Amino acid sequence: MEQLLLHLRNLGFTEMESKIMVELATKGEASGYEVAKQLGVSRSNVYAALQRLTQQGYVRCGEGEPARYSVLDPEELATMISGRVQASLAFVESEMPRGGPVSQSFYNIEGDRNMLGALTRQLNLAEKEIVVDVWREEASLLRSELEQAERRGVKLLWAFDGGNTAAAPYPVWPPLGGKPRRSGGRKFSFVIDRSWCMLGMRYEDGTAQAVVTEHEVLVELLLNHFSQEMVLFELEEDMGAELTRRYGDRYSRIYSKYVMHEKDHDTDMESDPEDSGDSRKE
Repeated sequence: MEQLLLHLRNLGFTEMESKIMVELATKGEASGYEVAKQLGVSRSNVYAALQRLTQQGYVRCGEGEPARYSVLDPEELATMISGRVQASLAFVESEMPRGGPVSQSFYNIEGDRNMLGALTRQLNLAEKEIVVDVWREEASLLRSELEQAERRGVKLLWAFDGGNTAAAPYPVWPPLGGKPRRSGGRKFSFVIDRSWCMLGMRYEDGTAQAVVTEHEVLVELLLNHFSQEMVLFELEEDMGAELTRRYGDRYSRIYSKYVMHEKDHDTDMESDPEDSGDSRKE
């Protein structure tokens, strides 16, 4: 249901319109009152949305009192949307002004719909390689686009759940100044054809924020991070028991020693005499 609503929103329908169309498709037909009651929203908002959908031809209004509404069959609905979208795309492609070259820059994207829309467009343009570091929840929303890319011969490199599922306690850098960290977020990154990348966070409430760029510095950083995560993951898979036997608790300390909590900033990071000296010698 969530994915269906998401794709309807991507096609230009509002949240209310998307829910109404799904509800009508589920029931077959219903009055505006019945739809409002089922969705738990005001009748005025439902009737306004039904009027727009009827005028656009996506919903039919039957005779009678009260009027009963029904949505087009999925095939007819898809054909109508596709025709209108293709016509608009063709017009935009031919009439949109073409400016000069654009310098490499960073820009922000906010909102689940905007973020997934930008990713979908870029995934469809991928020619050679896609490097994906995501949680499974986000990967499932883009499954179709990733499968299509793979069928085109694009190489996919995957990392799920942050790129590492080993038990090692990877450090999380705490915020400074007492600012609380927003909980419930899942980080993700995409690097496409080693020239375009998106790095962001998606939250349980459906909100999302991301930064997009073609700047080679961030592209290289994300690729290096992906490589290091995967190499470390494979080493832990192959040598997990040996690492535990040789290092024991020291294995965890190797990670935790490099990230200080805010309360530790007034103390010396190398207070342990055994840990003093150049950390590269560890």
